[in-house]
Amino acid sequence: MSEFTADNDWLHWCKAPVKPAFKLPDGAVDAHCHVFGPGHQFPFAPERKYTPCDASKEQLFALRDYLGFQRNVVVQATCHGSDNRAMLDVLLHSEGRAKGVATVKPTVTDEELHAMDFAGVRGVRFNFVKRLVDALPFDSLESIAERIKPLGWHIVIYFEAQDLAEYYDFFTALPVTVVVDHMGRPDVTKPVVGGEFDQFIRLLDDNPNFWSKVSCPERLSKAGPHDYEDVIPFARRVVESFPDRVLWGTDWPHPNMKSHMPDDGKLVDFIPHIATTQTLQQKLLVDNPMRLYWPELCK
Repeated sequence: MSEFTADNDWLHWCKAPVKPAFKLPDGAVDAHCHVFGPGHQFPFAPERKYTPCDASKEQLFALRDYLGFQRNVVVQATCHGSDNRAMLDVLLHSEGRAKGVATVKPTVTDEELHAMDFAGVRGVRFNFVKRLVDALPFDSLESIAERIKPLGWHIVIYFEAQDLAEYYDFFTALPVTVVVDHMGRPDVTKPVVGGEFDQFIRLLDDNPNFWSKVSCPERLSKAGPHDYEDVIPFARRVVESFPDRVLWGTDWPHPNMKSHMPDDGKLVDFIPHIATTQTLQQKLLVDNPMRLYWPELCK
């Protein structure tokens, strides 16, 4: 029994997803997912903005196999703060089939960074979504970016489209590979060509060290549960413009979802709508995540 009680409006992740009609290519990677707790073993952070239900490594591995993925990239969830033990536990029990993205504080030691590197961490995530953090992590990101550069790690940044102009110069000065979560959360009621989204495209176009995840249509769509058609033009534009720098992931178990809980099988069936050829699907799901997270296997 967890020592924590999930928020009253927390929606539990889908326990019976449909079997996807879309057959994933061999070696496919779910490049953005999480674990929560279990809370009795890996307590949630006191400063968390939400309290989720438990979602264990065993449940993640079962979903991976059911959907047809071969590997996972486990991203540290904000509800665990900078305590990376739950994420590291996944890596250590994955038989080499999972890599990680950590959250760290400026006080992290070089010894701790090297230990995480040995376990399979390949990046550090920084959250710039103002409603989810108490303070924006400009100073810590700058210092950590310099320290992880020798390890070959990358930075993952999470922000919302309306804030990109404010962050643009700071982000583009970072000295490492940068991966943007969920296309920078575009407002899909606005034009796919022009305005805010053109600025995001320019970010990737002018900065070849920038990558983008084209995940989480359930967070971006205004069309209603399990539809997400309004997200397709945005994700397709990114995939077709930058086929060698895009990633996709389920976002299981879907942190802090309040309106509806997506079916992970249906999310997989969304992929061929945004990556419309086998070549694009191979790059999105296999070649790109392997090159970023398992480069030793790509030689």
